[in-house]
Amino acid sequence: MSTQEIGPRTVGGKLMYNRAVRVEEPRSWLFVSGHEARDDDGAITHRGDMAGQMRLTLRRLGETVEEGGMSMADVVQIRVVTTDLASCKAHYDVLMDALAAVRCRPASLLAEVSALSDPDMLIEIEAVAVR
Repeated sequence: MSTQEIGPRTVGGKLMYNRAVRVEEPRSWLFVSGHEARDDDGAITHRGDMAGQMRLTLRRLGETVEEGGMSMADVVQIRVVTTDLASCKAHYDVLMDALAAVRCRPASLLAEVSALSDPDMLIEIEAVAVR
């Protein structure tokens, strides 16, 4: 399998997002549901802390991707949904740095919604991985 980045957008030398990622002959697909900043007991953590919720959400997403037999480097698309776009954009370097650290260069979506499934959630991230 090979991937090709199409239209990468960078800010300060860091990938902001890819407009598209082309995947040639994948053998396996993993569709990952939206993840959020939940502790081991299922409670939302880092209330009011966008950066904290981003970090934990990405960690949980990575755990699920690994459980599915892949790595975050296999993630080719993410969708980031937030209830506070301004705060999310202000802390977007947390997301970019975390993805760069695991060689994840996905096509992406960032959108604001009026509510998520728990009122304490500030962000939810879902993904598609291929190998």
